[in-house]
Amino acid sequence: MQTTLTGTILVVEDTPSEMELMVHYLRDSGCTVISAATAQEALDKAAQHHPDVIVTDVVMPGMSGFELCRSLKKQSETAHVPIVICTSKNQDIDRLWGMRQGADAYLTKPYTRDQLIQAVTAVMRVNR
Repeated sequence: MQTTLTGTILVVEDTPSEMELMVHYLRDSGCTVISAATAQEALDKAAQHHPDVIVTDVVMPGMSGFELCRSLKKQSETAHVPIVICTSKNQDIDRLWGMRQGADAYLTKPYTRDQLIQAVTAVMRVNR
């Protein structure tokens, strides 16, 4: 069954192939997708576009996804936006740390289309 999502998703991913896959899955599900290749770009776009959900990688140049989480949760205009961390860091300590930084869900790579859509849908429902 194809899940249809509505809303705007900000995807933060520095690997072009990963970005393309994620954007494809989300757009295919009915979302509007905004992309950012760095955490700094994501902070700017989050303030500008007010996304419904942010999906971010952890390992990125400059600022990590964990730091991005903290920054987004500290700013009043983005503090309410649910964050899904999507990373290859799959240790329990990474998951725990991600949730402590303010993430609402934690998805490990490789993931399926259904896993990504399920994570986004779950955090979106909680916040509506």
